Amino acid sequence: MHKSLIFLIIIIFLQISNSYSQELNCRVQVVSKQVQGTDKRIFDALQKVIYEFVNNYKWTNNVYSDNERIECTFYINIKDHPISSDVFKGSMQIQASRPIFNTTFNSVLFNYIDNNIEFRYTETQELEFNETSYTSNLTSLLAYYSNIIIGLDYDSFSLEGGTSYYEKAEKIVNNAQNSPYKGWKAFEDRKNRYWLVENILNDTYSPIRECYYNYHRLGLDIMSEKVSDGRSVITESIESFRKVHQKKPGSFLMQLFFDAKRDEIVNIYTEAFPEEKTRVYNVLKEIDPANESKYQKIIR
Repeated sequence: MHKSLIFLIIIIFLQISNSYSQELNCRVQVVSKQVQGTDKRIFDALQKVIYEFVNNYKWTNNVYSDNERIECTFYINIKDHPISSDVFKGSMQIQASRPIFNTTFNSVLFNYIDNNIEFRYTETQELEFNETSYTSNLTSLLAYYSNIIIGLDYDSFSLEGGTSYYEKAEKIVNNAQNSPYKGWKAFEDRKNRYWLVENILNDTYSPIRECYYNYHRLGLDIMSEKVSDGRSVITESIESFRKVHQKKPGSFLMQLFFDAKRDEIVNIYTEAFPEEKTRVYNVLKEIDPANESKYQKIIR
């Protein structure tokens, strides 16, 4: 085959591959400091296979360019792995962020630690996932949080744009109802995987989903050009949480929002007008009272 033709084929292949980048740009870290007497190669293999699964699986039918991929992190802390066993137990911290338009900054969308991580894995095992059935707890966990991340990202760019991905996460929960592992069932805890996606899809919490759009797309994304206008939208978005707080004080979904946004909100109002600072502080101390001391920085 002529060299020029080979070169052309390579270029076309690279262009096609690049135009169909996957959705997530996920950094994966598996740590095992609390595990003694186990060959550390198994944890390196686990980290590699999780990285490849999350980043290479096609989670949507949409085309992403490299710079559109969603930045996220899966930090897995293995606390128990008995010798001669394929069982792993620990926790996983999931973080995700999205860019703020016309800036070099990212805004945190999700920051959550799941303390009920347990799964089976062998060093030569390939990770497989089936959307219609439960195949393994590890791939179900990874797929669940990948869909939650994508849903939140879509919600931040279009009003309730992430619904179909939350529905996929809900299906994963439903498929896992006969699983022996914790985190999937309603009766186990009021703050677990079941209740996270239930809250997101529950109309009672719709002001929170609306806030994800208003706060990011109509607030943060315009602040580089119209600081006061963007901040005003953010203030109104936070005030809308009062509706949820009155019905469901201390709700799981609201807690997760503020776990991701608390420090950012304080920074947003650093240069606000005194009246606006007081206004937002009064709302925040009402709906997130456990962290009132942090919000006091706004009015100092």
